[in-house]
Amino acid sequence: MWGAAAVGSAAPLASFLSAPAASAASAAGRPAQPSGPSEVPLHWLEGRPAELAGSSWGTPWPMGAVPGDQSFALAAADGSPVPVQSWPLALWPDGSLKWSGHTISGAQDPSDGYTLTAGSPAAPRSPVTVRERRGHVDVGTGVITTRIPTGGTDLITRVMRGDRVIAKNGRLVSIRQDGISDDGLGTVRREELLSDIEEVTVEQSGPVRAVVRITGRHRRRGRAWLPFTVRLYFFAGAESFRMVHSFVFDSEGRREAIAGLGVRFTVPLDDEPHDRHVRLVGEGHGAMAEAVRPVTGLRRDPGGAVRRAQVEGRRTPDVSTWDTRVSSRLDLIPAFGDYKLSQLSSEGFTVLKRTGEGHGWVPVDQGRRAGGTGYVGGPSGGFAFGLKDFWQLHPTQLDIRNAHTRQAQVTVWLWSPDAPAMDTRFYHDGLGQDTYEEQLEGLEITYEDYEPGFGTPYGIARTSELTFWALDGTPSPERLGAVADAVRAAPQLVNPVGHLVDAGAFGGLFAPVDRSTPQRARIEDNLDFLFDYYVTSQDQRHWYGFWDYGDVMHSQDGDRKVWRYDIGGYAWANSELSPDLWLWYAYLRSGRADIFRFAEAMTRHTGEVDVYHAGDWAGLGTRHGVQHWADSAKQQRISTATYRRFYHYLTTDERTGDLMRELARSEETFLVLDPIRKIREEPYEPDPRALAIGFGTDWSGLAAAWLTEWERRGPLWEECRDKLLGTMETIAAQPNGFFQGSGRYDMETGRFEVQEEPAITTSHLAAVFGLVEINAELLQQIDMPEFEAAWLQYCRLWNGTDAEAEEELGGRLSPNRNLRQAHTRLAAYAAVRLDDDTQAERAWSGFLDPRAGWEYGRDTELHLERVEHTLNPTDWCENVSTNNSAQYGLAAIQILALIGDRMPR
Repeated sequence: MWGAAAVGSAAPLASFLSAPAASAASAAGRPAQPSGPSEVPLHWLEGRPAELAGSSWGTPWPMGAVPGDQSFALAAADGSPVPVQSWPLALWPDGSLKWSGHTISGAQDPSDGYTLTAGSPAAPRSPVTVRERRGHVDVGTGVITTRIPTGGTDLITRVMRGDRVIAKNGRLVSIRQDGISDDGLGTVRREELLSDIEEVTVEQSGPVRAVVRITGRHRRRGRAWLPFTVRLYFFAGAESFRMVHSFVFDSEGRREAIAGLGVRFTVPLDDEPHDRHVRLVGEGHGAMAEAVRPVTGLRRDPGGAVRRAQVEGRRTPDVSTWDTRVSSRLDLIPAFGDYKLSQLSSEGFTVLKRTGEGHGWVPVDQGRRAGGTGYVGGPSGGFAFGLKDFWQLHPTQLDIRNAHTRQAQVTVWLWSPDAPAMDTRFYHDGLGQDTYEEQLEGLEITYEDYEPGFGTPYGIARTSELTFWALDGTPSPERLGAVADAVRAAPQLVNPVGHLVDAGAFGGLFAPVDRSTPQRARIEDNLDFLFDYYVTSQDQRHWYGFWDYGDVMHSQDGDRKVWRYDIGGYAWANSELSPDLWLWYAYLRSGRADIFRFAEAMTRHTGEVDVYHAGDWAGLGTRHGVQHWADSAKQQRISTATYRRFYHYLTTDERTGDLMRELARSEETFLVLDPIRKIREEPYEPDPRALAIGFGTDWSGLAAAWLTEWERRGPLWEECRDKLLGTMETIAAQPNGFFQGSGRYDMETGRFEVQEEPAITTSHLAAVFGLVEINAELLQQIDMPEFEAAWLQYCRLWNGTDAEAEEELGGRLSPNRNLRQAHTRLAAYAAVRLDDDTQAERAWSGFLDPRAGWEYGRDTELHLERVEHTLNPTDWCENVSTNNSAQYGLAAIQILALIGDRMPR
């Protein structure tokens, strides 16, 4: 049976449904159709976890193969049934299941693998229960019970294990600072704001998983800022719960700044100070493991049994059994109530402790990259907590205060108050670029598209993932290490590559890695080299930090042997030319965990930081620049749902679903901001009945959002379906189809005006921001021959001859068709859809021709040189840029999948 997140079935759309696919060539966008749901073996992304609260994943299905209301069963590797909760993530237009969502709990030991089949799910021994009351929601896992109020300051009133309160008063806290002090002098005012709940929604209610969504703002004395969305995840039989915290930065960043942002709980402590324990995990499984009042290392020995118990985190023997020289002087041993682990950079953390407020901090130790996990409690129970990507998202901090009292306080700081206040001010004064002409001149020299007032962070966002445990005692070192591993990388179940291919997932534009011939092996070596180079560059160049982690740089400076972090539009990539797509397709074909995690971090970053979620530009993303929000080009091609679909469907992540739903009506942004305002030659005023929208980067982003809302059957799915079909029909009806370049879009009808006069407009960027990929998905499922013909014409002629263009379009294409190698995948797609050997030959010859744009096709090897004179010694490859890496990667992956069997010898 479906869980609480089940959605409605599809309306019949017979005139637009694709005919059943008889071919097994899923790479052509037409997956083979089995008679029903097959068994799908599942495995852990990084091996069987030692610690598991729960795991959620999505599984794709070919069109027509699985009914939309199919129920599923799950079995462990030994054949035993495993409770599973399932729901539809996406439906095909005919109402059959496209993606199913599933979740399991950690109530039983994880299996090495599982098998998903059609059938009735096993029931969990202790199902999640959700009880909605007046003023609060109670969620029980069978081990812990959590009360969530529907208003007030607290996100969580209390977390109980049995009859004991393990934690209470869970709330968000932010520290607001008036401005930034540039020289460290002067006075700045700080104030603390707390979460204020506006709405609580139960999104899933079990039996295996419950999800509660909380929205609100931070408030104090009438000031409200930082709107937030928090989701709490509870799993059957679990002693932990997960929190996904997202906030929007609703400030321009000049007159106020974030000086601290965290999640805080109060932890009651009933055990005596010498039986209270603090754990802070460093790098690996090592941890600072101490008691609030230590009885080891004293001048007098309380006894070996006492010392061993305290070190191991167990209850010490009764004080009456201790050596009286210690027991009579316990009050003279300092109790250390405050602890903090501060990770202010990716390269170092410090641990300090003190007896209490008003007293000096005692250095404990230092390390490089902390695990982001801590614990406070004792034999009677305690509270463990962790922040994913702790050191990568610096400056972060774990705080434990007042552990020497009966009410300790735990704060997981997403932005450490020990760090300087968050500085989001624009990085230069404008350089006198007050007019469009001056700004275009600036673009000529630094590649930065500057415009006054556009370099604002107002409306950007960030998501953090936390986990909390209500434990019945102090964890052993082994358990604590397992908890830290679960914090670093939440255990993730995944589908095998073969099933993803057979289901035609994401347009079917990939096939398994194949090194069966020298030619194939060479391309695979190039793909591996490129990914490894970015992993190495990320670490050596320290592409980490709260706003930066997950992104990569755009271009390199061969003279300085650094990436151009400080040069206008050459700095952060911000999804330029689709590195997101390259990474996700690289994962889909390989199943590699390291690629998945890299792509996951990029999706978290680019969907939040590079896109506006509030203000006039909500729904638009920012072009690449020195700061993620600096460039004045705010465009659909960055915010496109195309880049988010992978993570959402592979993991069921609800936050990513929110981001895509935000875009369902993002065509409205074209009324606010004309993306080509600086280079228009004719006067133009945005008109809702005649919006100028390009058929490439603009429409592909809109189409991705509309398709996603339609297949997810969201609140606007019928509207989005009609807009998608209407624009497809009217693009196809243009005199020159996609080569017409753009059209006037009518927001009332959801259609383009069909132009009378043919035009030929080509842009090397039109097809490299997801147009290829979203069209592959559309042609999988929508039977619209005119649209297919228009797209295949574009695919054929881009790589064709002038004579062919003259004959079909009445004129020639632009001679400056850049990114030739990237566009060869269009010819490969046409070759498969049309069974055309000429197109296949053109695709391969263009891909392997060094004149096509990048020299990875010729007989030269990529190689590294070691550079010692940079700030840190680094590895350097001269001819790498992210534009070319992403587009070479996509071209290679898609050509191998589509026409790998036609590779010239």
